[in-house]
Amino acid sequence: MAEESEEMKKAEEAYSGSSITVLEGLEAVRVRPAMYIGSTDIRGLHHLVWEVVDNSVDEALAGFCSHIEISILPGNGIRVTDNGRGIPTDIHPKEHIGTIEVVMTKLHAGGKFDSNSYKVSAGLHGVGVSCVNALSNKLIVTVRRDGKVVKQEFARGVPCGPQVEVGPSDGTTGTSVEFYPDDSIFTETVYVYDTLATRFRELAFLMSGLRLTLTDERDEEKRSETFCYPGGVSEFVRYVDEHRTPLFNEPIHLVLPDGQYPLEVAMWYNDGYQENFFSFVNNVNTYDGGTHVTGFKTALTRVIGKFAQDMPKGKKEAQITADDIREGLTAVIAIKVSQPQFEGQTKRKLGNSEIASYVNSAFGAKLEEFFQENPAAIKVILDKVYNAAVAREAAHRARNLARRKNILESGGLPGKLADCSSRDPKECEMFIVEGDSAGGSAKMGRSREFQAILPLRGKILNVEKASLHRVLDTEEIQNLVNAIGTGIGTEFKIEKLRYHKIIIMTDADVDGSHIQTLLLTFFFRYMRPLIDEGHIFLAMPPLYKLKVGQKERYLFDENEKDKVMAEVEDKKNVTITRFKGLGEMSPEQLNETTMDPSRRFLKQCTIEDSVLADQIFSMLMGEDVEPRRKFIESNAYKVLNDLDI
Repeated sequence: MAEESEEMKKAEEAYSGSSITVLEGLEAVRVRPAMYIGSTDIRGLHHLVWEVVDNSVDEALAGFCSHIEISILPGNGIRVTDNGRGIPTDIHPKEHIGTIEVVMTKLHAGGKFDSNSYKVSAGLHGVGVSCVNALSNKLIVTVRRDGKVVKQEFARGVPCGPQVEVGPSDGTTGTSVEFYPDDSIFTETVYVYDTLATRFRELAFLMSGLRLTLTDERDEEKRSETFCYPGGVSEFVRYVDEHRTPLFNEPIHLVLPDGQYPLEVAMWYNDGYQENFFSFVNNVNTYDGGTHVTGFKTALTRVIGKFAQDMPKGKKEAQITADDIREGLTAVIAIKVSQPQFEGQTKRKLGNSEIASYVNSAFGAKLEEFFQENPAAIKVILDKVYNAAVAREAAHRARNLARRKNILESGGLPGKLADCSSRDPKECEMFIVEGDSAGGSAKMGRSREFQAILPLRGKILNVEKASLHRVLDTEEIQNLVNAIGTGIGTEFKIEKLRYHKIIIMTDADVDGSHIQTLLLTFFFRYMRPLIDEGHIFLAMPPLYKLKVGQKERYLFDENEKDKVMAEVEDKKNVTITRFKGLGEMSPEQLNETTMDPSRRFLKQCTIEDSVLADQIFSMLMGEDVEPRRKFIESNAYKVLNDLDI
């Protein structure tokens, strides 16, 4: 601890204006904002917050910050306040202006390029907070440091004046950044509380002991939550697997703090069939994994494979693979890298080649040591792995049989598929339709050149409760996989996708919603890239046809019906038809309201938060009934059920 205190003292002394390195200016940010923050939609809007909070988290990583407060302000501004060291307020030796102005107006300016100031950092590109400034109508920085409070204000990246001392500090240190996104740049300007809360909960798991407080000040009744998890990533795994049944009582939690790349891993096996990996580099969620995940998987396969050599002879008849070893595994991998190489500014994937071998070696040795000291844990895991291997081999035999029958090969399309004539996937779309009756109307109402129709008989298998063997044994899923063309699971190949729009078209009732949920569960678990790359859509058929005299209008929900009816003067001359299902609509009506690209409404399915999505699918579709019952009881009041029963 003495060495650590001395190191922190040196970092404190080294952190001054001369620590801030300038690489280039800000000019391009407002011209091409998406290059720097990913997009100018709702994701880009929230990305501004991540960039500012990352700076405060970097202070926590360096050991100088223990509490970060984030407030959503009236007018949809954001204020982020930390109790770190505070941005240096001296005059920058090279730029000859205040250091606050350098940090806020110079692209690639920050303390992360100086290894004395920060050992590791999420914001290594150094473009974050200056981009936020450039893309904000107004931004105010307030610094508490060296016994005084210093403030500077900016408008669209331009200083409104020099930094000014506004008074003495109360003895505390830290930085507050308040900003209001530029509504001429962003297509969305309303912050979503739950999106912010999910990210800050995630940060609290990763930063053991760090406290993050989120407050929504837009309403009179302020909503507020504080996130702090002393158990770190071990509590993260518990949170993810909240609705699953674990195979042993405590997650495996391995910490390697002293190596070249500090590493922390938590892993837990459950009785399910899916694998779930959540990976982070310097607290940045690497959604697409990278070399740290590769090293983890290699070590896991090698170590468990080694222990599997001691399995009873009867069990060795099934050949274990890496997929078997990862079935039912939930893992969180968090690593600190002083010079990470991310793919793009959005930092979705780690590219440092040396990290794979480091994690493989360091984590592998630690995991092997753990299993030697905990033989009961490895025995439970090996039993699970063996059962997965047996099921996989059975599924493989079934798959081969299916191929011989031309079920899973692209040459043998399902008989019920009414394919389109175009062979260009970019212009083709497939409607997955509930039942033969609706399928008949859809086939007659479609545009044959680019619209294909696949009717499904009844409800498909709930894949959350089924092994791959059972999934592949289901005729309706075989037809679906065959029609899409990509294969599933480890055999999935996006380049073989036959339709760039896959549209789920079901009745606007409870059964239709259930079918939608079953299909989305299947896509999420076995064809996840289809959702990630924006290929899955929900059709929006109308609920009502309203006729006033000779004029007809389609209405899509109860609120729209009530609003239109309130505007109709001659209510005696109104006829309202409630559609019971798609099969009741004529082909012309179905085309006009739901299928014609020039008039229809589609909902695109996206994943904002993979952890939350995984939890929801697990809770709603999994084996555990009690969490599902509580969820329904808590949310039933939000649903307006207008079914005629």
